Amino acid sequence: MYAILDIETTGGKYNEEGITEIAIYKFDGHEVVDQFISLVNPEREIQPFVVNLTGINSNMLRNAPKFYEVAKRIVEITEGCIIVAHNAQFDNRILRTEFKRLGFEFERETLCTVELSKTLIPDLPSYSLGKLVRSLGIPVTDRHRASGDALATVKLFKLLLSKDIEKTIIQTFLRKQPKLQLEPKLVDIIAQMPSITGVYYIHNKDGDIIYIGKSKNIKRRINQHFTGTDSKSKKIQLKVATVTYEATGNELIALLKENEEIKRNKPILNRALKKSLFSLGLYKSIDTNGYINLNIEPVDGRKKAITTFTNKQSGKAFLNHAAEKHKLCLKLTGLEKTLSSCFKYEIKECEGACINEENTEAYNSRVQKIITKYSYSNQNMIIIDRGRNVNERSAILIENGVYKGYSFYDLNYQLNNIEILKSILTPMDNNRDTQHIIQTYMRKKKRLKILKFNTEN
Repeated sequence: MYAILDIETTGGKYNEEGITEIAIYKFDGHEVVDQFISLVNPEREIQPFVVNLTGINSNMLRNAPKFYEVAKRIVEITEGCIIVAHNAQFDNRILRTEFKRLGFEFERETLCTVELSKTLIPDLPSYSLGKLVRSLGIPVTDRHRASGDALATVKLFKLLLSKDIEKTIIQTFLRKQPKLQLEPKLVDIIAQMPSITGVYYIHNKDGDIIYIGKSKNIKRRINQHFTGTDSKSKKIQLKVATVTYEATGNELIALLKENEEIKRNKPILNRALKKSLFSLGLYKSIDTNGYINLNIEPVDGRKKAITTFTNKQSGKAFLNHAAEKHKLCLKLTGLEKTLSSCFKYEIKECEGACINEENTEAYNSRVQKIITKYSYSNQNMIIIDRGRNVNERSAILIENGVYKGYSFYDLNYQLNNIEILKSILTPMDNNRDTQHIIQTYMRKKKRLKILKFNTEN
């Protein structure tokens, strides 16, 4: 659990400042579960430049509670939490100073979103909160007020958690939780899981990830692990201390994240990710008559496949559907082996490419439609899909035929700038497995929204 906060102060000499406003959002890694926002009477003068910056003046604070009146609530809402703030050292120092004035010690672990941003989103021109969230397309209201800045930090931290594909933040957090040393009750863990699409991480008592999986229903899948009798399930039941998860909103991002994060984290209970997710590819060739032929062949790394398949059955099903829809010749798609005309020609459903009767340009243009639709080689596109909630969408970026990564964006903040998309992107490796995942998903989801763009200025 995290306590994401922002503090406004009076300004002044070091360790003589007082709090004028505080906002704390208790965040479970997915959503805000509690919050505390209050003006605070600092019992001292506010520096004029601070009044101009925040708009908070002494008249506004005359009837506000003094710090000792809100101290108990601050302790309660931050209990067992890691404090997260933009420049956490400052906010933590101010809180500790205020508690020390009351004669109490205030000790909490801290995480700084400035330092995390520099690590996970390097090379930005500025890491000040205002400029950072603006460059990332994160909407912010009430800038330089505690509630507005803390809420912007919540959204920033959520983005940073998504970008942390090696799961350093969550594993560090779990290692500091004493409850992980206790024997877990599997029923209790299942009860905490949501019935949503996403990626889940099974941790041992040291907080290390021992298994990564994805599911369209995380609760159901965890229940299967905990009730299964196979060797892997028994090992999971023996070693599990807690389970964390990350919502993805749709299956495509879940598949891509699972694929990437297994390779990055190498959990001990994940089998070495299958040699390959696919074994067959669809390739094109030109015959002596100038017609484009399509063939399903074993994957050859030296040639570029139009699309890939897990097995021959799915490949043939795809070609049969394409031949039916685009009136392609069964012989030239490799679906029928014959020295003469194909069966479809006999029943007048083939224009005669198999016996060199159809115009090559007319036939090839129909084949090219399939190649263009299902191969994203050299293409620039954004695949838009469901987000993690109704106010959000996901975007997968493919640039010059290379998969760059994914991001989520708020529907209230229109995605009209490719540079903003790139800045909020969770970068991922482009390889044959990711290409197979994306192409297979595009084949299955007929109504997927795809935005094409060009890279010219």
